[in-house]
Formats: sequence, C-alpha cells, structure tokens
Amino acid sequence: MSGMRGEANAVAHLRRDALDIAQAALSAVHGRVVVAKELRDHAVTAPVHLIAVGKAAAAMASGALDVWGDAIVRGLVITKPGHGEHSLTQRDHFICMESAHPLPDARSVAAGAALLDFIESTPADAGLLFLISGGASSLVEVLAPGVALEDLQRANAWLLCSGLPIAAVNTVRKELSAIKGGKLLRWLGGRATLALLISDVQHDDPALIGSGLLSAGVDAPRWDEWVLPSWLTELCQRAPSVDAVADAQVETRIVACLADAKRAAAQYAQALGYACHVHAEFLAGEASHTGQGLARSLLAATPGVHIWGGETTVALPACPGRGGRNQTLALAAALALQDRADCVLLALASDGSDGPGEDAGALVDRGSVARGVQAGCDAQQCLTNADAGTFLEASGDLVHTGPTGTNVMDILIGIKTA
Repeated sequence: MSGMRGEANAVAHLRRDALDIAQAALSAVHGRVVVAKELRDHAVTAPVHLIAVGKAAAAMASGALDVWGDAIVRGLVITKPGHGEHSLTQRDHFICMESAHPLPDARSVAAGAALLDFIESTPADAGLLFLISGGASSLVEVLAPGVALEDLQRANAWLLCSGLPIAAVNTVRKELSAIKGGKLLRWLGGRATLALLISDVQHDDPALIGSGLLSAGVDAPRWDEWVLPSWLTELCQRAPSVDAVADAQVETRIVACLADAKRAAAQYAQALGYACHVHAEFLAGEASHTGQGLARSLLAATPGVHIWGGETTVALPACPGRGGRNQTLALAAALALQDRADCVLLALASDGSDGPGEDAGALVDRGSVARGVQAGCDAQQCLTNADAGTFLEASGDLVHTGPTGTNVMDILIGIKTA
C-alpha cells in the first residue's frame, strides 16, 4: 500500500511541475510583457493612435500604455468576449469592442467598419500602432464585394471543421475579405505605422497572422492549391482580386512566438533540476495520430523534460462532442501511457481555449484511462466522436487557464523520470 501511495505522490509531483513549466512559458510571451519590452527601444515622435486586434489585444494594448502612456491619444481594441481588460474600457478616447470568435458574425463586420473609420479619422501626420494576435481573422472583417455575411459564415464553418492547416484556412479567408491579405494597407494613407505581432503560425509569417491584415506576403499560397467544395470554389472565384499597396510605411516586428515560449519552458525546467530536451519538430497533422506518436516518443526518450510545440488538426464528424485538438491529442496519448508511472504529458493551447468550451487542454498520466473508464466512459469511442473532453472531464485531467494574454499555438510538455 505504501508503494502505491508513493507512486501516486510521484505522479502528482510530475503533474505540478508540468503545469508550472507551462505557466513559465505563457508568462514569457504574455502580450503586456512582450509589447512593453519592444516599445522601450522605440522613441515616440508623434501622437500615437493604437489599434489592437486579436485574443491578446487587451494585454498588448496595456503593454503599450505601460511604456508610451499619454503619447497614445486614442485607441481601438477588438477582442474575443471575456478577453478584455476593465482598465482599458475606463480610458478616455478608447473604444473597446468584443467581437465573434471562432465564427465571424455581424459583430465582426461592425468591428471592420469601426476599424476603417478609426484609421480614416487618424490625422495624416500621426503614427499608427497596430497590435495583432491570433483570432483577428474572425474578430474583424470587411466583406469583399459579392460576398455576403452568410457566405462568410458558411465558409468559415466548413474551414474550421475541414482539418486543413491554418495556412490553407487563412488563404481562403483572404480571398473573401476586403482587408485581409495586405488589403488593409490601402486605407493607411501613407501614415507611419508600427505593427507588433504575436505569432500563432508556423514560420512566424506576418502574412498568415490574423490573415495578413498588413502583409500580402511573398510567394503566398493560392486558395486553389487545396481541394475545396464546389460552392466554396465558386465563392472564391466570385470575390474580386485586389492588389495590396506596395509602398505603405509599415514597420513589422514579431514580438512573441512559439520558440520564445519553448525557450522559457526549458529554462524553468532546468531551474527545477530537470535535464531538458527541446524538440525542433513542429507538431502538425491529425491530433489523435500525433498524440499516439508523441506518447511512443516519450516512452522511448531519455529521462527529463521534453518540450514540443505546434498545431494539430481535428476533422470533425457531423455531430462533434466536447474538446479541441489538445484534448484529442492528450487522450490518444493517454492510451499509450497506461501503467507507466514515470511519465506525464501536458497538451495546452497557449491562448487558453482548446476548441469549444473553456478548457485549455489536458494533462494525462498512467491512470487517466482507468479513471475515465471507472466513471463510465469509453476512450476510443470518445476519440471517434470528437468528444475527448467528456472523457477527460471524467478522468479529472482537463486544464483550465482562462484567457492567457497570448497566443503562440500549442505547447506540449512531457516529463519522464526513468
């Protein structure tokens, strides 16, 4: 009996360490922290008009105010419901809007109109500060001619369930938009613009972050490189092509990315006394398949903390259950980690939102499957039904962070002790 208690205590210790390591990673890429750090090196030469869009918009705006203060004379902050900050709503000349995510709706179009109005009412000699993070693709939109809101909603609903990589999803979104893919540059009117971005895409390409509001990209992929349903192909063909402005005065900086989070996680793990292994591999592909492979890799790996990052996909059935890609990955991994007391695996969405619901991901160990089965759940059936969250709630393995103030894709932390 004492041996069983010892094993339970050891697993509990590993679980606490995994969560603490993840928190160190999130803290290092928090929007308020990284924007403040970046702006300390930029002198203010004119009144600044701030535009922040994305899940981390409020945190990033707060970081800008920490450094530039009263030099920021007005602001527009567009974010996901529940991701705002009360202090911003109390500021004079600040407009704070909660918009729609992950599916755009009338709020997204209203936010797009507010964005254009804000830019056009900015004096020609003033500076614009854009703060962009993941989620902007849904939160703000100006529809391309010939595209109705119903068309946009149908397209986004299909894209989010398709299992296509984010590069493909954003490429199609650009085609249906009058501001994405660098098209917003046409409204800047030559105003000097600094754009600070938190990257939620592989390779940190500004043309893909928020679907490229201020960047058309070089050699960007075309929407017709992927197989789309005929109605979506027709919709993309209907939307007119618009060239981006080539001579806009925009300076763009990536202020936080997945690599930064992984680096901070490694530093914290080493401070805890672990040997640390940061894996360069970008995790992608189908979530359950990736989870199985990740668990096998962890079981075969040398002891220590193993850190991965990326963004997997889940092709959803007609009536999906609860849980996002990280929960799906974690449950698939849990099946391979059964009866291994020396391993835990945490799969976490860095923005705190893994699919529908309020869970950020899951932390699984040797007993996860047994706990869920004891509660009456079937792990394989839950995976088939895209319902991993139901199983992981029953097993007690869901992780809830709330809004994190950042969005650098997914962080995965495995700990193996022997």
